Amino acid sequence: MSKILLAVALSVLFFSIAFAGDYLHGQEGTNYQEIGSTTYGSDGLFYQKIGNTRYGSDGSRSQRIGTTTYNSDGSYSQQIGDTLYNSDGSTIQRIGNTTYGSDGTVCQKIGTTTYCN
Repeated sequence: MSKILLAVALSVLFFSIAFAGDYLHGQEGTNYQEIGSTTYGSDGLFYQKIGNTRYGSDGSRSQRIGTTTYNSDGSYSQQIGDTLYNSDGSTIQRIGNTTYGSDGTVCQKIGTTTYCN
């Protein structure tokens, strides 16, 4: 299994997307375009990755240390295999090019664009 890079942002009030390797899980009804190290959301927000830290245009920040990602709002997530376990009890599972959130959201990556519904 390839090494999965992770930067997570899931808090409803502060963050809106979670990253698991080349895949992300975002807000329902939002599409995301990856260009280089920056991810642009159709909601107007963008996220830039520098090293092991992601910075959001909304002031959010997430940093990966080992298999755990710590968010600037105090939440955190841990990746075990293809499943992401969040400190709020929610989970995200990746199967192929699709991620499934425990809240019912589904995101599919096609090329450099991720579609969430």
